[in-house]
Amino acid sequence: MRISPVVPEVSLITRATKALLGLVGIRDSEQKMREHAANWLELADKVWHYRRDRLSAADAGALNARTDELRQRLKERADAAKLKLSMESLEAVLQRTGGAVYPKTALVENVEFFLVAAIVILGIRTYFVQPFKIPTNSMWPSYYGMTAENLPPGTEAPGLAARAFRLAAFGAVRKEAIAPQSGEVSVLLTDYGTLAATPRSARKWLVIPTTVNEYTFYVGDSPTTVRVPVDFSGLEKIVAETYFGSQEAFIAERARLARAGRLSREPTGRLDRVVRMPLGKTAKAGEPVVRFDLLTGDQLFVDRMSYHFVRPKVGQGFVFRTGNIPGIADVYGDQYYIKRLVGTPGDTLEINEPVLLRNGRPIEGADAFAKNAGREGKYRGYFNGSAGNGARYLLDRSQKLTVPANSFFALGDNSGQSSDGRYWGFVPAKDVAGRPLFIYYPFTSRWGPAR
Repeated sequence: MRISPVVPEVSLITRATKALLGLVGIRDSEQKMREHAANWLELADKVWHYRRDRLSAADAGALNARTDELRQRLKERADAAKLKLSMESLEAVLQRTGGAVYPKTALVENVEFFLVAAIVILGIRTYFVQPFKIPTNSMWPSYYGMTAENLPPGTEAPGLAARAFRLAAFGAVRKEAIAPQSGEVSVLLTDYGTLAATPRSARKWLVIPTTVNEYTFYVGDSPTTVRVPVDFSGLEKIVAETYFGSQEAFIAERARLARAGRLSREPTGRLDRVVRMPLGKTAKAGEPVVRFDLLTGDQLFVDRMSYHFVRPKVGQGFVFRTGNIPGIADVYGDQYYIKRLVGTPGDTLEINEPVLLRNGRPIEGADAFAKNAGREGKYRGYFNGSAGNGARYLLDRSQKLTVPANSFFALGDNSGQSSDGRYWGFVPAKDVAGRPLFIYYPFTSRWGPAR
């Protein structure tokens, strides 16, 4: 009695099972050997196409013979042992004929891999999607720049495990100035009443040269310092909350001490006048004078493709280069900035605090416009520029501007704390980079599609 009809059914089941296992990465030795054979054939074809004009007739014939043999056995679905013999025969020929194509060292393969990966990444960044980090709070509260969480001395601060989690989730880095001795705490101020910062050279990630701001406190007559990135401007708020409860109280006390002549000038050798302001509290040796966690700014992906095909729309987040904008390029060079687009060619703009008007009507196109107009939540409204601070446009309600051809006008959502179009004017159309797509870090409530 013949039982051969059962064999094909079992074979089909076996093949289907192998196929399913292969899809999830589980392959038997025969499948792996067939994959290796296919890779050897691909390499043999590459050697032939790259070096056939340099091969002798004998070497060319041997290469073709061994390649055809392995291809035939693969086509016939030969078992693993026969495939291995054919691959070994082919390898012997490739060792003799491969030249620079084969054999390759691990170093050469790794260099090729990283070179190709770098080219792909650069291509994606240049033409499709680019990561971007918000450095300042000019777009707050739509996008956050660097912020700080105050951890006043005498209060409980996150422990080691919590700090590790906060670093991973929020980019939180602990900053503190430690009292070198016990005594009364004071801080250095500039002649303008702001905290006095000294630029210092530093290294980012222990490698990349950068500049940081160093702030000096005194405990008695002994100095202690804390360093923060130059883009971070929130240390005065930390000091005010720690020692006076609010910035308003800090400003009032600073004015009172100035009137009483209790702000002593420091012989620092600096061109600007530096004074020391007592903060009204004492610290013990080894305890923090100020302590806070510095939180990273929002990091987002920017769509660099769309604006090659569609015109930017008012209300969109707006990323552009600054190399051709006088007032930015002269000081900071060619950088990427992010603001909100408020004017396209031909638009007329004016600010009737707190409302921004476009073509005579309250501007529309983004939630931030309406929230600023109503001073809703954390949105503080739009402000006219201050000529005393260098603004040139929209200085008062009577001043209007019209956006010229091939240009755009952009403002920050945090109008009172934003260096934007009011100060440096228009963005050339050729320097538009793209629009924000997605906030991918940190993992806060803002994570997700960009607003």
